Amino acid sequence: MTHPRSGFDPAASSLAGDVAPEVMAELLSVRSSIDNIDATLVYLLAERFKATQRVGHLKAEHDLPAGDPQREAAQIARLRMLAEEAQLDPAFAEKFLNFIISEVIRHHQAISENRRPSAEAPAVPSHGTPTGPGTTGPHA
Repeated sequence: MTHPRSGFDPAASSLAGDVAPEVMAELLSVRSSIDNIDATLVYLLAERFKATQRVGHLKAEHDLPAGDPQREAAQIARLRMLAEEAQLDPAFAEKFLNFIISEVIRHHQAISENRRPSAEAPAVPSHGTPTGPGTTGPHA
């Protein structure tokens, strides 16, 4: 059955008709679990990126660098250890985390760049009071 919102068909397979029905049924059952795990991963990554966006805003507010190499190295070491415990290839886990870290840093850089007032116009918060060095208010 195709999911109405996404158009995703969990029974889609180029193997249909080429394997015994009981094998196909088991394959679809296992794939259903994989689909559920994938959906959970997407939602977990969304929550993770919401948290890292908050970190990015905090760093931008305090002129901190987008990356933190010591933290990143510690996280990679930690994730490799967790991967080993979970019987997941530590090299894969490291590649995965490195990808996430690079995306987080890219987001942090964008947040920082978006907070900087342009040379043409001063930064003005929604309540109409300019912000910048020496000013007070919710954005100072």
